[in-house]
Amino acid sequence: MRSFLRSAAGLVCLLALAGTGCSSGTEEDTDAASTAQAQPKPSSTGGPGDTGGTGGTGDTGTGAESATAYAPYVSATTASGLDSAGSASAYNLAFVIADGDDCTPAWDGRAKIGDSAVKSRISALADSGATVRVSFGGASGTELAETCDSASELAAAYGKALDAAGATEADFDVEGDALRDSESVELRSKAIALLQKERPDLTVSFTLPVMPSGLGDESVALLDSANDNSVQVRTVNIMTMNYGSSYDGDMGDYAEQSAEAVHDQLADIFDLSDSAAWQGLALTSMIGRNDVATETFTLEDGAQVREFAEERKIAWVSMWAAFRDQPCEGAAASSKRAQTDCSGVEQEEGAFAEALSG
Repeated sequence: MRSFLRSAAGLVCLLALAGTGCSSGTEEDTDAASTAQAQPKPSSTGGPGDTGGTGGTGDTGTGAESATAYAPYVSATTASGLDSAGSASAYNLAFVIADGDDCTPAWDGRAKIGDSAVKSRISALADSGATVRVSFGGASGTELAETCDSASELAAAYGKALDAAGATEADFDVEGDALRDSESVELRSKAIALLQKERPDLTVSFTLPVMPSGLGDESVALLDSANDNSVQVRTVNIMTMNYGSSYDGDMGDYAEQSAEAVHDQLADIFDLSDSAAWQGLALTSMIGRNDVATETFTLEDGAQVREFAEERKIAWVSMWAAFRDQPCEGAAASSKRAQTDCSGVEQEEGAFAEALSG
């Protein structure tokens, strides 16, 4: 998933693989999508199927009506009147990345981690009763694992961001160059394992690119690395978007195909039962026009994904992003390109949140 608002293996205990952008198509397609994505887009320990934690498998934060939570991506720095649409049980705060080339966490790479305005923003989100999950990485900027020199230094950087947000849930959105960098993948796994030893209540999700055929080799290698380092993963969140120009069919169908394929991969990688593999999965769609011109995720697709997720008791569904959940105006309304702050399709404000939250 994109970053923010700029103008235009040893068996891990996949604890409740439940609790979160682009695709893993050909390198050419992935690089093209990443280039287009210059703007923002996109648990306690246990294994998939564990119902502990907030907003994770089996816990919607709103009672027992559904096992599938709704957890949109929102800007960590900029409030939107659309944040509250759909009554989210969790918010994914996007994104924490490195401040330049230093092993220093910053919101969107610009705002200091202790920024008072960001703290007020996070408090307002938490006041709704939803939990706050800090998302590290994204499609732009430099992920901390690419700048820190040791696992302990990296764990400390992640910890600073979690403490600043008062969060016990961490999402690692790994894509593009960061996903292809095997050294940083291994360093990240070691750092997360250290962090979970220090913080036994920390739940972890990985947000990864996907194709309708499933996770690519690099994403599988990342999960293997997590396993080998005894990282306890709550959820694998797949980015059902930006597959490539050859994919011009129905985006709801592609999301289902991707989920079916990844379900089987998770069952194999983590030795999970059928139900636990579903409960360890999350789905994130890019609403409206995607960065690939042939792809448009409609409101009908949103309703289809929600129904599919509920039937299989998938952990949570999300979207990139809350601030895009509105119709475009002016010149943007006629543009064929994905827009930073609107969906590019006909809709009412907050309509995608309503569709995805059920």
